[in-house]
Amino acid sequence: MSSSSVRSDPFRPAKRVADQKQDVWSIVNEAAATSPIQPINGLLTIFSGYNPPKFVTDAAKDALDRVDCNQYSPTKGRPRLKKAIANAYSPFFGKELNPETEVTITTGANEGILSAFMAFIEDGDEVIVFEPFFDQYISNIEMPGGKVRYVPLQPPKDGATKNSSAADWTIDFAELERVINPKTRMIVLNSPHNPIGKILSKIELQKIGNLCVKNNIIILSDEVYDRLHYVPFTRIATLSPEIADLTLTVGSAGKLFYATGWRVGWLIGPEHLIKYVSAAHTRICYSSVSPLQEAAAVGFEQADSHGFWEQSQKEMRGKMDRFNAVFDELGIPYSNPEGGYFVLANLRSITLPPDYAFPPQVADRPRDFKLSYFLIKEVGVAAIPPTEFYTQQNAHLGEEYLRFAVCKDDEVLERAKERLRGLKRFMV
Repeated sequence: MSSSSVRSDPFRPAKRVADQKQDVWSIVNEAAATSPIQPINGLLTIFSGYNPPKFVTDAAKDALDRVDCNQYSPTKGRPRLKKAIANAYSPFFGKELNPETEVTITTGANEGILSAFMAFIEDGDEVIVFEPFFDQYISNIEMPGGKVRYVPLQPPKDGATKNSSAADWTIDFAELERVINPKTRMIVLNSPHNPIGKILSKIELQKIGNLCVKNNIIILSDEVYDRLHYVPFTRIATLSPEIADLTLTVGSAGKLFYATGWRVGWLIGPEHLIKYVSAAHTRICYSSVSPLQEAAAVGFEQADSHGFWEQSQKEMRGKMDRFNAVFDELGIPYSNPEGGYFVLANLRSITLPPDYAFPPQVADRPRDFKLSYFLIKEVGVAAIPPTEFYTQQNAHLGEEYLRFAVCKDDEVLERAKERLRGLKRFMV
């Protein structure tokens, strides 16, 4: 090789990771670490404030003592877990799921979503995503060369002045139809939705499903919070055989059993889709953690006898109601969630001092980043600015809101409520 052909910059990163601005998690965590109010009440993420149920953690401990559970699992997942998922979800899908051909295990729901995109997206293919979105969707689509087309959910028109339901965030179906074109390969749904807490209604899902059937669009339905619903919950794959043929449903043991660090997820769908997701998963990480798959299987097998699903739903709804009481007390409107464990509060009534010293990485971001930083420094409560989950073009739709996670111990939530009462002095 001649000297003229030697690469001048051997450390230049690939474009897919090069154009990264500082992410919201590091901004918020840095602010929390330097806040004068300690300890910070972190209502940021899906990190649960407590352990999985004992029958699940006991199963994990038992699995570690078994030789087979400390070796590679089959790339499509351990048979016991696939069978447990098929048994648990067959009643919801209205048919007997085949654990060998219609279920595949992945290393968390996120890797499962990446596997689905790697299986079906090629350069130039387009994927429709609703805003606000789970941020990992975007990089997962772009990795295989896909292009994201955005359709924003429209917030309630009076969301800044009174409480609303998460159902009041609506889909502009004319806009959805406008972005569909011959390059549209997939659409991503998220119900119950993060961060809004909206559950897509049967009518909304039917309209989306009909458009997908008409245009041969694969549906990726992210339903990781499916057991935490407070209104009737419809799965798009159950609406018709034609829609089911196009649908991949995503699930997560981490979300269901409060064990997000376990990274055990799955996809359910027809064999003609699942086999390619499994093939992509094999190339990405080969197989998933054996003992934790076994523990998740036990979780499904025993959850009903322990009353776990009903208890989880009741407990989380109670946490949500008790936490939201502080917003009612302060007169801060919020979007009452239909599912999940996030609540969006509208903080338009909070006045930020015009001369407040925001750091550069916050000063040039939308108002919700400033609100988040301000709450951390002045009242000691950390929440996520939702414009991180928007394009710049549509960030104005979410910049008055902050996202709070209530999957915490009651003591943490009560301390957060007490601190949030300190916002009174900054309200208009």
